[in-house]
Parts: sequence; C-alpha cells; structure tokens
Amino acid sequence: MLCALIMAGGKGTRFWPISTEDKPKQFLNLISEKTMIQMTIDRIKPMIPIERIFVCTSQQYVDLLSEQIPDLPIRNIIIEPEGRNTAPCIALSALVINRYYKNANMIVLPSDHLIRDEEEFRKILTTGNKFVDMNPKSIVTLGMKPSRPEIGYGYIKYTDDKQVVDNRKIIKVESFVEKPSLEKAKQYLQESKYLWNGGMFLWNTNEIIDEIKKFEEDTYEALQHIRDISEEKLQEEINNNYNKTRAISVDYAILEKSDNIFVIESEFGWDDIGSWEAIERYREKDTNNNIYIGNIKANNTKNNIIASSSNKVIISDLSDIYLVENDGYIIIGKKENISEVRNYNMS
Repeated sequence: MLCALIMAGGKGTRFWPISTEDKPKQFLNLISEKTMIQMTIDRIKPMIPIERIFVCTSQQYVDLLSEQIPDLPIRNIIIEPEGRNTAPCIALSALVINRYYKNANMIVLPSDHLIRDEEEFRKILTTGNKFVDMNPKSIVTLGMKPSRPEIGYGYIKYTDDKQVVDNRKIIKVESFVEKPSLEKAKQYLQESKYLWNGGMFLWNTNEIIDEIKKFEEDTYEALQHIRDISEEKLQEEINNNYNKTRAISVDYAILEKSDNIFVIESEFGWDDIGSWEAIERYREKDTNNNIYIGNIKANNTKNNIIASSSNKVIISDLSDIYLVENDGYIIIGKKENISEVRNYNMS
C-alpha cells in the first residue's frame, strides 16, 4: 500500500508581498494557472488515489486547502497546531497515516516544487516503492544532478555502493550536506559525487516511526498515542501534545543518523520554486519577455515582471523593472534586484 504526504504548512516569506501569512505561496498560481499545491497533488494522482493522499498544514489553511482540493477527504488533512519543522510534521503524519493504512509505504513531498517530466517522476517513485518493499528498513530519497553551483540547496553525497531496480541505480548515501558556500558548490559540481537534495522521501511508516522512537524520543513520546485514540479525540490529542515535540528538521533528526539511506539519481526537470528568479525561469512570457501575474494591461514594455493580486495594473513604456502589488503594498524596482523584495517587509 502506497500513501503520500504533502507538507503544506510554510509561510512562503520569500515571495512577500504576493505570498502572505494568510495565503502563502503553496496556494498561489505562481508558474501556471493552477496553484502550487494543485500541481503537486495532480502529478501524483495517476499513481495514488486521493483517498491515500494526505496534506499536513495549519488550521488557518484548512479552508483554502478544501477550496483548492475539494475532493481531498477531511480526515486526510493533518492539522499542525504550530509549525515545528519537518521532523515533528513527518512524525505526526506517519502516525496518522498508520491509523488508516497499517504498514503502508509513504512518499513525502513538499507542496511548492516544479517537476516538468511528471511521467518520469512517477516512474522513479514506483521504483523507489519497489525498493522499500524489498528493503523495508531503508529510507529512499530523490537526488537531482546539479546543473549549476547552487548555494540555495542542500546536497546529498553518495557512495559507490549501488543496487539496480527497474534498470535504475539506487545508491547508498554517505552524508547529507547543508547549503554550501559558492566555492564548495563549485567543488561539488566538479567532483560528481553530489546531488541536490529536493526534500522528497519514501519509506515504510512503521520504519520511520521506529527511527523517530530511536532518535527523537521526546517527539515519539508526545505523539505515540495518536495510533490508538478515538477519531473524535484525535485532534485534541494532537493539540495537547504537539508542543512537546522537538522542533528540528528531519535531516538533522533522522537522516544524518540513520545508516540505511539510499538515493535515486533523478532527472525529471525539478526545481524548487523558492525565488522570483525561479518564476522567471518557468512562467510563460509574452513576445517581449514580460511576465504578468494578475490583471495587467501593458503597452510598449519589455523584460518586466509585474505581479498584482487585487488591483488592475496599467504599465506603459517601461523595461527591465518589477512591480509587485498585494496586501496594501506596491513595490517597484529594477528587475535585477527583485530578490530584495522580501527585505522590504515592514509588517
């Protein structure tokens, strides 16, 4: 049995003011007509029915999520009382999923990534699922071959220990590496022993729960009763105990300590939509290289990024600028400096 967990509790501060705490980037249509979370769920529906797709988010986003994914069962919305990083989120979700699907395998995916070759993505997940079935104590992650010396991503260093499933190499992981300096990133690119860490994992729910029990005892003790409590009292149990978990990423909590982790080198057009530069790489442009998000009317413009959430914007005779409007803010500047927008948050 294969289930999926989509992590969708982030605030999306890097896209302020388009992305706000009330409506963060996973619920916005940044690179297509669909929102990021709609794209994420749509790409796995051909292999996992919606009844086995779970989303972990906060209470304030439940209505947004139900509006955008109306066929998602209410029980499949896992509500975090507060954000406490990915290790508690995954522990909570694994225990909830295990209530309904005992001994299931579980894919963990972020809600805000781009994957262009979705068929290849699903094939790789299918291979990973087979590997976990054959090696239930293993943890499988997907690693993307670096195409540039990227300092915004973590890296996976792999070994020469390989197995083959479905004609794909599944490689033993040596270590996980945090976001490097530019010099280190260039070194990783040359050494060809490193892959980008996209934060996508596949494991057996019983095994990840055992790993949490082994390495994060406080988190396990706080949440273990989720497996047995009645449905009516489930959220109350979560609310009363979630703040007793340790706020830490799954990378630090589990992955850096476990000795049974494997990576599948993956090429399916992946990118982390975490910056305006990423939107510029993938959002459709007009014939004059403009990107328009929202109700925009333009005349004689070139090479601009114009994004508006609520007001109509009319722009004329301007080039190489950005304009971002939302939540009472209008910010205008040179397009080359668009990454600085989030630093202007005065709230």
